Amino acid sequence: MAKHGKKYLEVKAKVDENTFYQPKEAMQLVKDTAYTSFDSSVEVHMRMGLDPRQADQQLRDVVILPHGLGKTVRVLVFAQGEAATIAKNAGADFVADDDEWIKKIEGGWADFDVAISTPDMMGKAGRLGKVLGPRGLMPNPKAGTVAPAGDLARTITESKAGRIEFRLDKTANVHCIIGKVSFDVEKLNENFAALMNAIRKAKPAAAKGTYLKKICLAATMGPGIKVDPNAALGVDKSKEA
Repeated sequence: MAKHGKKYLEVKAKVDENTFYQPKEAMQLVKDTAYTSFDSSVEVHMRMGLDPRQADQQLRDVVILPHGLGKTVRVLVFAQGEAATIAKNAGADFVADDDEWIKKIEGGWADFDVAISTPDMMGKAGRLGKVLGPRGLMPNPKAGTVAPAGDLARTITESKAGRIEFRLDKTANVHCIIGKVSFDVEKLNENFAALMNAIRKAKPAAAKGTYLKKICLAATMGPGIKVDPNAALGVDKSKEA
């Protein structure tokens, strides 16, 4: 079992392990239990009642957080010709328009947070599946990161503003970041509400039983704070039949 330092144990004492907190209360606790010298991220970890082996129980979508992520998002776009010009004008940090870029990324370069591709460049981008896939950076139509030239500017702007993807992993968990601990509680709560609204709407029709089993929040390296799953999803149990 991993040993935790003095600072961690001090902040962990503020959290009741047996309590399922209301979202707003949990946000304040996340701020109170952040102890890193840098501006920690606020992490959301969810255990879903879905079977990741079943094609009809997959969960993957995107959401725009109203207050962004509190960090500079570096965007790389696979595009050529007119689309490359549009991408540059829209604020893309990098435009991969030839084989030199493909070789550079194959060699391990990945100084970007989001990768977007035009449909005609997916053949080249697809060659990078083994490199970008494990890092969650592979452009994908379901994630809204494959966009025609006409949608490129909007997609780039949204990505920089706080557009995040969430997806079910092989262990039936979903992990997201919703901001920084320097955000005030209201902003964190609104970002969290936007994420949970998107999670609720993306529920697969084939989902059985309890959709959201467990949810906890944490600052980077901080202790986990359990959140009431029904409150997180905005479900009023008293109104359920």
